Amino acid sequence: MELLRGLRVTALTGAGVSTDSGIPDYRGPDSPPRNPMTYQQFVQDEAFRRHYWARNHVGWQHVHRTHPNAGHRALARLEDAGVLVGLITQNVDLLHEDAGSRNVIDLHGRYDRVICLQCGRVISREHLAERLTALNPGFVESIGDVEDVEIAPDADAVIEQTSHFRPAPCEFCGGVLKPEIVYFGENVPRERVERAYAMVDDGDALLVAGSSLTVMSGLRFVRHAAKQEKPVVIVNRGWTRGDPLATLKVEAGTTETLTALAEALTR
Repeated sequence: MELLRGLRVTALTGAGVSTDSGIPDYRGPDSPPRNPMTYQQFVQDEAFRRHYWARNHVGWQHVHRTHPNAGHRALARLEDAGVLVGLITQNVDLLHEDAGSRNVIDLHGRYDRVICLQCGRVISREHLAERLTALNPGFVESIGDVEDVEIAPDADAVIEQTSHFRPAPCEFCGGVLKPEIVYFGENVPRERVERAYAMVDDGDALLVAGSSLTVMSGLRFVRHAAKQEKPVVIVNRGWTRGDPLATLKVEAGTTETLTALAEALTR
């Protein structure tokens, strides 16, 4: 990682950074097949929304059992040392913030907020949890041992029996509530994208950790940095769509690699 010594670095992270915190990724070599709900399905089909909110309501009960791992802490340490100018994450788990990172762009949103698609009001997911519990007494308990429930990267619990679940409408206008998370098939808000481009511009190099870069929302920043002839370092187990643009590809786990990088660059 001598390539990054003396440079101001921008980081781009994906789900692979959080796997050691117990949150599975979507496309890692050992990840099971997943079919995340699309934006179109959520908006157009009430049954899909009911299924999503039932699973999310259970997942929400588990989200606080996850904690930042050494990789998250290493990135916060690099920021504290002035090596990292900022961090763009495709994750919605807020573990970077929990680890102490301050200049973070949550590219795909965050799991702890909910927005009304009709009036635009934003409420906390914690407040919605209270309403969903009141509407669905005993539902979470009926799922079984909470420690045995598998949680997907977007805080969605992997359960099947959801047809009897009652979602909550917006308490202000009666509209449809949606997590403030960018779904598959939905665009990242333009203002957020522009801030992320500016963060890449601020750095001398781009460090990608734990992302396959399969979707354009992350790959575009790699292309942007490469076009500016900035070094691009990718740390990921398995192929990524950005590999042809990488100055250096590290085929290893993010936790141990980021920890070693922080140790080397903050001496």
